Amino acid sequence: MTEWEAGRAAVPIGRDEEIDLIRRCLDVRCGPQGLLLLGETGTGRSRLLRFAEEAASTHGARVLSARGWGGEDPAPFSSLHRLLLPVLDVPDLFPEDPWTVLPTAFDPGAGAGPQERRALGAVVLAVLTRLARTNPILLAVDDAQDCDDASLDVLLSVRRQLTNQAVTMLFTARGAAPPPGVPADLPVLRLGPLSPGAAARLLDAQPDAPRGRSRIDLLRQAEGNPLAIVELNRASSVGTGPASAPGALASRLDALPEDTRRALLYASAALREEELPVVMAALGTDDLTVWTPAEEAGLIGIADGRVAFGHPLTRAAAFHRHPAKLRQRAHRDLAAAAVRSPAYRAWHLAAASIGPDEAVACALERATAVHAVSVGDRFASAKALEQAARLSGTDEGRARRLAAAMAAASDLGNPEWVRDLYPEFSRVNRDPDLRCVAVCAMAGALSLLSFQQEAFGLLLDLWRHSPPRTANASLSLTALAAAIAHQSGLPEHRAELPRLLDHARQVVREMPETGDDHAEYSGAATPAGSVEPMDRGGFAGLTGPGVHAAMDAYVSVGIGEHGDDAARRAPVALPGPLDGPASLARLLADASVAYYSDESELCAEMHRQASTVPGASWAWGPRVWALPSHVDTLIAMGRWPEAQALIEEGRSDAAVHRLTRVDMDLEALEVTLRALRGDSLPDVPFTSPHWRSVNLGENRATRARMLHAGGLHALALGDAERAFHHFRALFGEDGSPIVPFLPPRSISELAAAAQRVGRKEEASRVLGAVRAGLGERPTTRMTLLMHHAAALVDEGANPEHHFRLALVNPAGDTWPLERAQARLHYAIWLRRRRRPLEARAQLTAVLEVAVRLDARALADAARGELRATGAADVSASVSGAAERMAELTAQQQQIARLAAGGLSNREIGERLFLSPRTVGSHLYNVYPKLGISSRHQLRDLLHATDVR
Repeated sequence: MTEWEAGRAAVPIGRDEEIDLIRRCLDVRCGPQGLLLLGETGTGRSRLLRFAEEAASTHGARVLSARGWGGEDPAPFSSLHRLLLPVLDVPDLFPEDPWTVLPTAFDPGAGAGPQERRALGAVVLAVLTRLARTNPILLAVDDAQDCDDASLDVLLSVRRQLTNQAVTMLFTARGAAPPPGVPADLPVLRLGPLSPGAAARLLDAQPDAPRGRSRIDLLRQAEGNPLAIVELNRASSVGTGPASAPGALASRLDALPEDTRRALLYASAALREEELPVVMAALGTDDLTVWTPAEEAGLIGIADGRVAFGHPLTRAAAFHRHPAKLRQRAHRDLAAAAVRSPAYRAWHLAAASIGPDEAVACALERATAVHAVSVGDRFASAKALEQAARLSGTDEGRARRLAAAMAAASDLGNPEWVRDLYPEFSRVNRDPDLRCVAVCAMAGALSLLSFQQEAFGLLLDLWRHSPPRTANASLSLTALAAAIAHQSGLPEHRAELPRLLDHARQVVREMPETGDDHAEYSGAATPAGSVEPMDRGGFAGLTGPGVHAAMDAYVSVGIGEHGDDAARRAPVALPGPLDGPASLARLLADASVAYYSDESELCAEMHRQASTVPGASWAWGPRVWALPSHVDTLIAMGRWPEAQALIEEGRSDAAVHRLTRVDMDLEALEVTLRALRGDSLPDVPFTSPHWRSVNLGENRATRARMLHAGGLHALALGDAERAFHHFRALFGEDGSPIVPFLPPRSISELAAAAQRVGRKEEASRVLGAVRAGLGERPTTRMTLLMHHAAALVDEGANPEHHFRLALVNPAGDTWPLERAQARLHYAIWLRRRRRPLEARAQLTAVLEVAVRLDARALADAARGELRATGAADVSASVSGAAERMAELTAQQQQIARLAAGGLSNREIGERLFLSPRTVGSHLYNVYPKLGISSRHQLRDLLHATDVR
């Protein structure tokens, strides 16, 4: 259950913020500390307390720990006795009189009145004060709600009287509110559920973790509770039986009356969305007192007309502790009661079925799956369709429903689920239209799982032997092939796109009734009584105004040589009126065209609109294809907080759906962002444990992002030689980019690195190849970047002419960092030609952009060049440094001096019980107060201050 090791203390997954607070609590410089960790069963209270004990012990503290009895009527002072037991064998610690109070207080039958509590409290305070003179002290009390009242009262009283800053008290307690007697001034840290990404990482740390539908089902059932994740995973292993409830929950369930246990069975069998009257009708009673024992035991709550279980394992235990016959009866009774909800009725009938039942399968397909789509729940839709396929009475029906389930799972963004369904579909299918649906879903899944060669080969085989017969299907296959070709970067893939697009255009021309004005599929029944799944192919999202044109433009971008200007400048305009699922398909297609055409503002706006489409949050499958380009656009436009938020959200979803390649793309973009900001960087930029499992030879777009990030990372560390190596690897020996679009945008960074390491001639050859590949009408952005690069490495050109051309177009302000870098290099060129006044004007603009973007490395460079032009006296930065240091807090001063001494954020954090993120935050606040922006300046400033 650990993600990384800090000394000997293993850090629980997904509790970074909680760990930060605990580390601050253990910091002896912050004075006497106390903290109550509050949470439900299985949230990790005890695990966090053990972490605190291990961390404190690692740093030389004495740890005294105890745990509540958990039984009835614990003896007075019993918890305090266990807590102090390790020091009871130190007879010479105190004078004899007070020392004798401890053993007598712990004798059986000793009093526990106010007088005894005060006397014992005074001795405990003296004990802790004396012990803290030699080592910091941590008192750790687990399950405080089960401690005897006398012990808890004494400890809390001692805490209020403590003045020794080397003593820390940590308590844990179960429940939503602190135990009785806990004072209001004791800080409380409430442990909520894990985030989806953290929950997925915890599941991956378990043996035999499930995949596909079972994985998502488990994570939804666990609701972010760590213990539920562990237990449900154990139960999902072969032969281990249902998930077991913790002892406390199990005993409370066992103590319930029979009619309440039956009521809980029905409540656990019901869907979370079903209302209480439906459950009561299924039970055959209207007496609400049947729930009272479970409410009083804290197992459930009734609010807003629904029954809510207090713990996910309670729901599982309440259901599985009953025999299969009773569980089946509960589902049938719930189906009979759900007269107003055909979707819920069909779901319960399916849950009660034990063999093929075509009527139930039809009901699931026509009601439950459609309802799930209408509320935006792609998981519920795919699950219902898969269940309908299992209940189908014919191979034809099973194939149709499996194809629809694969399409829904693809929309959800879970490729392993799609891959699990495909073999069964292939076994029973005989319909070429349905095969197109399944193959597109399977190819998309393989691509997301990083297998581009297999994915493209599957599409090409389908097209050659059974080409799609409808416009929607043909365009969908072609657009998917283009997406795979963009990701793979393989010339043989791009070479096939013209034929695919020509065929799709021909099908569109021959079938005008399926064009953009065709009415959207509504799920109506066919004359045979069955439902045609998504235009017999799962392509309803391509039906709508302008969608075909958008898909055509998207494919066109990937056709031809790298810089075919007709394809690059495919017409893009903001969409007209949009509604329904077609809007997401059109917006994402046009956003991609805008990205490849360097229309960054348009690209960002279309992605913003796509995020507001109803149901878009569940349709992660379509959005994940454009996610890296969306983040890249935001970074280029200087919208870094938005980019960071999108990276975090995307990496969380990638963890849930086990998308290693997508996570690698986002990690590369995160490294890019950190390097541009000038954050503290490790020597190795990529630390994901899975990135070596992806074949970068058939995922060249991912390789390009990693190379670009590696180059920026090396520049941030001052290693221009390594930076040049990374940027140069974006291009082949002849200067051609390893993938279209991405490497050419790095041409000015390659030129800057080449200038620093004396490789200008080589970079100039690459620039020539890029210029030739882009044709006569490159985009505005590429025109500016090529002028910038030419000014740095083209020996036969006039540098000032190219610098001015790189800066003259006001459209360049769309990409503020690229413009600021061009200004910086122009200013350096001007200063070296003894034109300091002109250089200062450029540097002032650079500094303004760098400060606004929080690009600290760029700001450092600009300030250094400004000083070199004589705009500021270097010694002036030292003036008043002592006064500014005095304005910092004691902790900030300590962090600043450790950072100036060369320690990394992690090393500082280990010394001060802080996380690296917290240390970085402190330094970020310190720098402006001292009038600096980097560790180098901090070191110089403190050195100069010490000398003075």
